[in-house]
Amino acid sequence: MAQGSYVEPTYERDTRYINDRITKDGSDGWPVEAGRYRLVAARACPWASRAIMVRRLLGLEDVISLGLCGPTHDSDSWTFDLDEGGLDPVLGIPRLKDAYEKRFPGYPRGITVPAVVDVPTGGVVTNDFAQMTLDFATEWTEFQREGAPDLWPVGLREEMAPVMKRIYTEVNNGVYRCGFAGTQEAYDAAYDRLFTALDWLEERLTGQRYLMGEHLTCADVRLFTTLVRFDPVYHGHFKCNRQKLDEFPALWAYARDLFQTPGFGDTVDFSQIKHHYYEVHRDVNPAGIVPAGPDLTNWSDPHDRESLGGSPFGDGTAPGEIAAAERVPQANNPAVGPDGQLVR
Repeated sequence: MAQGSYVEPTYERDTRYINDRITKDGSDGWPVEAGRYRLVAARACPWASRAIMVRRLLGLEDVISLGLCGPTHDSDSWTFDLDEGGLDPVLGIPRLKDAYEKRFPGYPRGITVPAVVDVPTGGVVTNDFAQMTLDFATEWTEFQREGAPDLWPVGLREEMAPVMKRIYTEVNNGVYRCGFAGTQEAYDAAYDRLFTALDWLEERLTGQRYLMGEHLTCADVRLFTTLVRFDPVYHGHFKCNRQKLDEFPALWAYARDLFQTPGFGDTVDFSQIKHHYYEVHRDVNPAGIVPAGPDLTNWSDPHDRESLGGSPFGDGTAPGEIAAAERVPQANNPAVGPDGQLVR
């Protein structure tokens, strides 16, 4: 398997995405339509995990199907190596690249997850992960489950936007700037920026249960995907080691609160997360050895965040049980039972 190269003198993420949108009015040529689209994701990837979580929180499982790539990939493409015969059972392709090439022959940029694919044509629609989940929340309301939360509330958007931007630039992408830094100077600067932001979040979450106050929003989903990977991967593999997540009192309790909320922890596959980072990034971890630790059973410890008030879903309800086909194996997540549901 030919591995890609990730370390750069100063790491800069390529943010050129396919920015078509699936909307109620179909203005981009892609109307909201039940059963037409397939979300291709990977549980290992934080950007893809947010799409998996939002889809489940909103109850869109029967409307937008889910294809899952395995945790490792080569320099060419994510692959469907978890499926029988190595083919996605709906799209019939072995590599996600095939869906990109179907619409854009010779596609010149990276093959990224998450991606939404148009099933009738087999071509990719969008891989714009940030807009994708906002559209799940606002454009797919006709098909959301009864009691679905409002993850992108109109009255909070002006306040949410800068919070989410800072989380993206300083935390979500900040850990990568540390891990892929090719010089000491670049690493030192990235490290300082990351922990400055984590200190800000620690202070913000000391007095309120969620990032925007009393209820869950998209901002919490975006932060959670980095926090849940912090101790298993980023602390060691990416050298984000001033302290572990479980050494931040508020952030660690907040992360456990989210993890123990249906739609969050029950979508997490720690085994795939570790295998992805430690096996794929060979220029960071040349031997590809996957560490045995850390102990992850503490994600089920009490968090006592209820004392801050608020409730995760506001006037809504939690999502129901996960379909059997989408359950995370108990061996890959110590906080779920044999039925794939959170043990609380």
